[in-house]
Amino acid sequence: MDKKTFKVIILISDFLFINLSFLIYFILRIKTGWFDILILPEFLIPMLVLFIYWLVIFTFVGMYRTWFASSRFDELTTLFKSTFVGIFILFFLIFLDDFYHGVDSKSRILIFIYWGVFLFFVGGGRLFIRSLQRSLIIKGIGRRNVIIVGFNTIAHEIHDQISKHRALGLDAAAYASVYPNDLDKSYKGVKVIGVISDLTSMIDTYNAKEVIIALDKDNHDLLVDVISECDSKKVGLKIVPDLYEILSGQARTSQIYGVPLIDIMPQLMPEWEKKLKRIIDVLVSLFILLISFPVSLLTIFAIKIESPGSAFFKQERCGIEGSVFRMIKFRSMCQDAEKQSGPVWSSKNDPRITHIGKIIRKVRIDEIPQMVNVLRGEMSLVGPRPERPYFVEMLSKEIPYYKRRLKVRPGITGWAQVKHKYDETIEDVKIKLRYDLFYIENMSLRMDFKILFRTIFVVLFAKGHYN
Repeated sequence: MDKKTFKVIILISDFLFINLSFLIYFILRIKTGWFDILILPEFLIPMLVLFIYWLVIFTFVGMYRTWFASSRFDELTTLFKSTFVGIFILFFLIFLDDFYHGVDSKSRILIFIYWGVFLFFVGGGRLFIRSLQRSLIIKGIGRRNVIIVGFNTIAHEIHDQISKHRALGLDAAAYASVYPNDLDKSYKGVKVIGVISDLTSMIDTYNAKEVIIALDKDNHDLLVDVISECDSKKVGLKIVPDLYEILSGQARTSQIYGVPLIDIMPQLMPEWEKKLKRIIDVLVSLFILLISFPVSLLTIFAIKIESPGSAFFKQERCGIEGSVFRMIKFRSMCQDAEKQSGPVWSSKNDPRITHIGKIIRKVRIDEIPQMVNVLRGEMSLVGPRPERPYFVEMLSKEIPYYKRRLKVRPGITGWAQVKHKYDETIEDVKIKLRYDLFYIENMSLRMDFKILFRTIFVVLFAKGHYN
């Protein structure tokens, strides 16, 4: 059962049981005659509205993420917490509606009967789906390959745990050892195929979805190398607790069927915040494009008068997970500025920048067209600035962890932009990288708003950087 199939099954289950819950509640409320009825309510429209309402709530709290071998208790706990909030929102809305229309309805408390019916059917449906998923995983459907880094007692204990707990959905596919003399050795039929420098190719060869790091304490210094090797791949990274002190503050403990593993640098932003962040991106970018339309027209006119060529500048940049997109800006340099020099960073007094370019850069007008990139989902309002593929490849060789910036959607503004100047040297890039990693590890809507307000301050006081 692949991810898409499983999500479709969960959605179908929720559709059936959410609507069935409302149907049963409607029958209890209207058809039984047990409760007083002021007016006969509609049936189909409220049912559709409620389904969409719960769908939005479930999406925001992350109930449609694909959790392989997830705990059924955790599933019910998440369902209870999300519906508890959802029911009280409905209760409050019904109370306001009754108050507005002057209706003294004592039966609004019946919504809690609906909640009980809802929990029973929707919870039962999800329990059935999760139990089915668990059964299929144990039988070999939907399992994920794992590469274990290290060939030692710790690695063998992890291997034993994976083999013992089949419901985890993990299969040890290969070992990557620290020492070349371990090559071709095996444990429980699983061979040492390569060393740490071979990890990237091993992930592709075995289609691995997880990498478990089980290094000896003497090899702690190799942890950075392992993470760097895996940075360009969509794999989960886990370490054994013995290594936790190395990444203090950058890891989160996972207790799955008693297997003691720790996720390295997980996504700290909750699912509902990610969804809300995207909604804010769309609404704000649309608003800015609309209110800035007259300014954009004047900018286009000014650019065209001063220098020949298009008023827009499009350039390939690296987006989330390394995907390449064309970023749009108002052109602030002369046409074909890099035709002779090749890819280079701009400097503070770059002679290629036009007179109009200096002005629009100072007040960040040149960034306005990037709102189109935000609408397309290629960028966000807040995030690490997108870099060109040429520089990404160059810098990833110079700076460990550089490609970790690609784990999140790039932004128009970011923590590095409001805290540091433009890039002129590798040292500038290293400083900005620290700010970017700080943002990634502390992502939240609160952090985004803080960065946006600081950016507004920079624009209002004309302290823009050439970046």
